[in-house]
Amino acid sequence: MSTVNGSWDPIFNGVAERLGASVEAGEDVGASVAITLDGQMVVDIWSGWADASRTVPWQADTLTNVWSSTKTVTALAALTLADRGVIDLFQPVAAYWPAFAAQGKETVEVRHLLSHTSGVCGWEQPVQLSDLYDTEASAALLAAQAPWWEPGTRSGYHDRSYGHLIGEVIRRTTGKTLGAFVASELAGPLGADFHIGLEPAQAHRVANVIPFDGPLPIDSAIPGSVKHRTLSAPSWTPQISWTPAWRQAEIGAANGHGHARSLARILSVLACGGEVEGQRWLSPESCDRVVQEQANGIDLVLEVPVRWGLGYALRNETLHYFPKGRVCGWGGWGGSIVLADLDRRLSISYVMNRMVNGVDERGPNLVRAAYAALGVA
Repeated sequence: MSTVNGSWDPIFNGVAERLGASVEAGEDVGASVAITLDGQMVVDIWSGWADASRTVPWQADTLTNVWSSTKTVTALAALTLADRGVIDLFQPVAAYWPAFAAQGKETVEVRHLLSHTSGVCGWEQPVQLSDLYDTEASAALLAAQAPWWEPGTRSGYHDRSYGHLIGEVIRRTTGKTLGAFVASELAGPLGADFHIGLEPAQAHRVANVIPFDGPLPIDSAIPGSVKHRTLSAPSWTPQISWTPAWRQAEIGAANGHGHARSLARILSVLACGGEVEGQRWLSPESCDRVVQEQANGIDLVLEVPVRWGLGYALRNETLHYFPKGRVCGWGGWGGSIVLADLDRRLSISYVMNRMVNGVDERGPNLVRAAYAALGVA
């Protein structure tokens, strides 16, 4: 078994063993795992290498692009504003962003953005990746277009647009960009090393993701379908995350940089009923609302069954490794996972650099090992 660094409560020996075995077997190149229980970090471990050639050891502060695990932080940012009464999740988006009412979107509510049911899951062509780096301009494009289905009736994963939509609501109600809000209101107060918009001075800590072999998700999409329209405007590959322009942008759907420790720390807010170490971000009632079902069915983009709460996915046949109860979470392209268990006051995160295409049991196996340690089936 490869060496596992960091610290963990002995009850979670199985988690550390699972990570070490994954690196030893080559399933992982480098990765970190973190677990909080009652707001306390009970597992904070890492193993392996930060580079594909296995010459640079993964360190305690190694960051990587976590892709759509970023959405779990973006959602929490909006939820904190709702808890403060700055926004109402059941009010139209246009109440805060008047231009968004265009083309029949006047009834789209803020909760529809969080639960991927707004009908605005991507940009109309033509749009390039570089356009997304100007978040205000690209958000304006989303505001001007028509929804791709009747809002609120179905989910279509807001793969690339999620952070632009929610971020624009945050900017218009606070005057702060999404990245600035996360830094000042979540990551900073929690001591979480997580960034939406990475400062160039921190780039030396980044472990580039290692792309998978095989087709991209868009390759299986039927031209003209919601999936194809979502993933083609713009189309991207894992290698874009290696560029300074990507790292410094604020793509709240996909370019968060962090490690397992930072994600588990941030999601401990949900796991602990909204309060961590005496500081409150959400009321218990707001946390309960997060796990109330907003959509349930075959997602138009992911094309698998998904149950969405407010900003997070809930247990179903796809996320079968989530235990029963008030559990929510999501993951990122290639394998990262973050989960909050409100019943057991538990958060779990797994962040890695080697991306996997298709069935990937690395994260689920670590989640299962964590729950096995607690005697939960």
